[in-house]
Amino acid sequence: MPASRRLSGPALPPRPRLPRSPLSNRSWPALALAAFLGLCALAPAGLQAAPGKGPDTVADVAEKVMDAVVNISTSQNVAPSRSVPAPQLPPGSPFEDFFEEFFKRRQDDNGESRSRRVSSLGSGFVIDASGYIVTNNHVIADADEIFANFNDGSKLKAELVGRDTKTDLALLKVKPDRPLTFVKFGDSEKLRVGDWVMAIGNPFGLGGTLTVGVVSARNRDINSGPYDNFIQTDAAINRGNSGGPLFNMEGEVVGVNTAIISPSGGSIGIGFAVPAATAQPVLAQLEQFKEVRRGWIGVRIQPVTDDIAESLGLGKARGALIGVVTEDSPAAKGGIKAGDVIVKFNGRDIKEVRDLTRSVADTMADTDVDVLVIRKGKEETLRLKVARMPEDDKPAEPAKPSQDAQKVPTRRALGMELSAMSEDLRKRYAIKSEVTGVVVTEVERSSPAADKGLKAGQVIVQVGQEAVASPADVEKQVEALRSQGKRSALLLVSDGEGRQEFVTIPLAR
Repeated sequence: MPASRRLSGPALPPRPRLPRSPLSNRSWPALALAAFLGLCALAPAGLQAAPGKGPDTVADVAEKVMDAVVNISTSQNVAPSRSVPAPQLPPGSPFEDFFEEFFKRRQDDNGESRSRRVSSLGSGFVIDASGYIVTNNHVIADADEIFANFNDGSKLKAELVGRDTKTDLALLKVKPDRPLTFVKFGDSEKLRVGDWVMAIGNPFGLGGTLTVGVVSARNRDINSGPYDNFIQTDAAINRGNSGGPLFNMEGEVVGVNTAIISPSGGSIGIGFAVPAATAQPVLAQLEQFKEVRRGWIGVRIQPVTDDIAESLGLGKARGALIGVVTEDSPAAKGGIKAGDVIVKFNGRDIKEVRDLTRSVADTMADTDVDVLVIRKGKEETLRLKVARMPEDDKPAEPAKPSQDAQKVPTRRALGMELSAMSEDLRKRYAIKSEVTGVVVTEVERSSPAADKGLKAGQVIVQVGQEAVASPADVEKQVEALRSQGKRSALLLVSDGEGRQEFVTIPLAR
């Protein structure tokens, strides 16, 4: 299985030779992630490529932006390992003096192992003449010292302004004695599959290196974080390119080279870059606040499958389905309810879950936004005020269904044995007091419910977006759905802790 590797730079060698990555002795995971990189620049207009082939040259563009791309070198102290005694050798052995001196050099006066100094290399780029530099967080993580090495051979010490672990971006600041050459971001949303792009970085510690390729795909999710939206390119990206830029043919930075898929860590033509549209707001906040202040509305969401879309009358799968609404959150105050499907947020279409995650995160706190939801087959526009994402975002309690229904004996429905909630069942299945609904006490083998993963101890909160408090409520809702010609029943199911999700169960005819 191909491995994806992080693009952090190789360690600096103790003597002249090809630099070797400090990670080279570790086994890479199946997908080794690399680093986010971003850079932009101005270039002469009118650089055209003949149809069917690449650009005749990118030399003019490269000449404009090369001096804005820097190598990032870091160093850190590594804690000493446990002291290892020198091997015992026979007196007079030719290796006796060698081993004695070897181990002596690595121990202090008390016989303890000394800490080691470890260095690494990455890439970065200047985005402001005063000295702001972008790189990846993992390039400078845990570093004691950070230096920016420029194309003219100069070297400046850099200070960390701020970092964002969720996008693997970091903003540095140097103090130059003259204005620096810098680059600007371009519009990554205008990129199309097949457009030519150019990457500049510091692969394997060799120094500034330029490669050219095309955009292979957009909106890639490689499961590296909650905001994955990568540009895929076949421009050669290797270890040490972390923090370097991906340019369009106008010399504007459209992405931050981030990850590769490779069995060995070298480029095989599958590289990923964080879009400029994602990087820019993060960097702006790092400069202003030294941290990223993401928006938050207080919901837990799940994808809209074809079955769920049919149950909700959406026609086709789209939007983000609300599973849990946090109490007193912006969503709760704005009227959003579990079972709503958000299809537009602050003017942006929501086609899938990731669209809503990014749209909310990109919205500044205290911003009033319109949210278009589909509720029980009808569109409704709600207005809410986005809050700042808390450090510990916990799901809230959903609205409690009515408890007016009288408790009834156990009944069977949808391949499950169902029972009204009781104190005995709460104790048996460790169901929290705030969780209400109908308890699943048994699931028939090979039933549709079993195929969907339902099991004893779970609680059915809603059927067809209607709250249920007894097995009779469940049966009533199922029959109503059948009479409406529905092919499946949409269930809101909770575990004992209160975590909820929607599940569709086919209705037998």
